Amino acid sequence: MTKSWWKITSFVLLIYTVTGGFLLDVPRLPILNETIRNLYFHVAMWFAMTILFSISFFYSIRYLRRFDLRDDIFARHFASAGCLFGILGYITGFIWVSVTWVADQGQSLSGVIREPKLIFAAIGLLIYGAYFVLRGSFTDIDKRAKTSAVYSIFAYVMLFVTMFIIPRIVEGSLHPGGKGGQGGNPALNFKDIDSRLRMVFYPAVLGWTLLGVWIATLRIRTQLITDKPLLHTTHKN
Repeated sequence: MTKSWWKITSFVLLIYTVTGGFLLDVPRLPILNETIRNLYFHVAMWFAMTILFSISFFYSIRYLRRFDLRDDIFARHFASAGCLFGILGYITGFIWVSVTWVADQGQSLSGVIREPKLIFAAIGLLIYGAYFVLRGSFTDIDKRAKTSAVYSIFAYVMLFVTMFIIPRIVEGSLHPGGKGGQGGNPALNFKDIDSRLRMVFYPAVLGWTLLGVWIATLRIRTQLITDKPLLHTTHKN
């Protein structure tokens, strides 16, 4: 992605997401009502997070095959961008449940905090947070890259376990697809979301993802410039 067309696309899609997200008509679903608009932010950001973590996962595997420090740099910064969108998705999700389940449905705040989806999502993000703590504990560049690549693969697998598998099988979840909650798999099944929502949701996923790639590539370029002498020496060896 050496040209700027995708950056312009990201900007346009996010303008459309924000504008359409607040102004376009949405279905009046029970409990959710107008808060369904958060689908374009909370859920779309977590889709972007998953894609960014997937890119980091790819570069971690690539590093273990080639031992090129550039791959380690790519893996690190895509993981960092993924964590950013994970945190934003978690915050918007917590606000969403606070409005719908606490304010409108009379659920206690302690009950919301014990929501399995929120608990295991936090665990998944903390596992990725440990990735950066682990990196900071090494002074040897090669050992840091190798260990980080292995841990990145572990963290990626655990992300799916904690955020997408366990919450769907444990009791007490109020999220769609979880036991005790609504059925379905929103945003993936065409039967689960209204066509009016899809008009904004899918462009939102692409827009947030491209923004994450933009953030990651800016930081990658900066580090590649900073570490150019070291990378040149390592490549020659």
